[in-house]
Amino acid sequence: MCRHLAYMGPPTTLKSLLIEGPHALYEQSWRPLMQRHGTVNADGFGFGWYPAPKRGGSPEAPARYRRAVPIWADANLPDLARTVRSGAVLAAVRSATEGTTQDESAAAPFQEGQWLFSHNGAVADWGTMPVTLTSEELLGVQARSDSALLWAMVLRRLRRGEQVADALAAVVGEVAAARPTARLNLLLTDGISVAATTWGDTLWYWTGEDSVTIASEPGASPADVDAAPLGTAGPATDGGVAVGPWQRVPDRCVLLASPADGVQITALPPSRPTEENGAQ
Repeated sequence: MCRHLAYMGPPTTLKSLLIEGPHALYEQSWRPLMQRHGTVNADGFGFGWYPAPKRGGSPEAPARYRRAVPIWADANLPDLARTVRSGAVLAAVRSATEGTTQDESAAAPFQEGQWLFSHNGAVADWGTMPVTLTSEELLGVQARSDSALLWAMVLRRLRRGEQVADALAAVVGEVAAARPTARLNLLLTDGISVAATTWGDTLWYWTGEDSVTIASEPGASPADVDAAPLGTAGPATDGGVAVGPWQRVPDRCVLLASPADGVQITALPPSRPTEENGAQ
């Protein structure tokens, strides 16, 4: 399992997004409060950010910083985070799936061109999972991990020109059919909008006047008030976490969001187990 976050809005420091404030992603690395599998996210971390576009232009290709150490063990992070500013960020802390590599190549976000990608979840026996990737595409998988394989599957569809929501939904359906126990919360951005799926773990969003944040857990402090129903906002908690204006995304959905267009949530179609896996 992992925890991840994406932000689109006015430029702000990485420190304010990832480190400051109660229950920020930094704290979620050692004290996740909604994580259903695993207890800490100490197998690495990473974040990608988009430089400010030139006047009237599109965002430049993102930069990344990734490490194979726990986020709290990186002495370089505080100075980097307080000086880097961006209006588009994707970040993650990692709890590695069994059988995956431990080096920083397996730390999200994965990247190609304008795209940044992260996976919160796990795929059992991912190394033997049937896929339709070509030999060239398999050789191009960016790390030995289930997340990197998922990214290769998504990227193949994006290169073909598929719409983002369709590409994510198709990959979730394909993997869930082959591995019914897979947990597939995917997060993808091009620096302008964000797409995400829920399949087996939590996801929340918060919309400001001109910003949107998507995260595995609300960045808020524990509080002893009522639980937050699905799709509601206002002072409430979920599992002891004060969620305030955050809203929870139902399981098995795909989300599209941007500051300009707001948030759209659509249910994912049910998966159909492959013949190999029967009707598990």
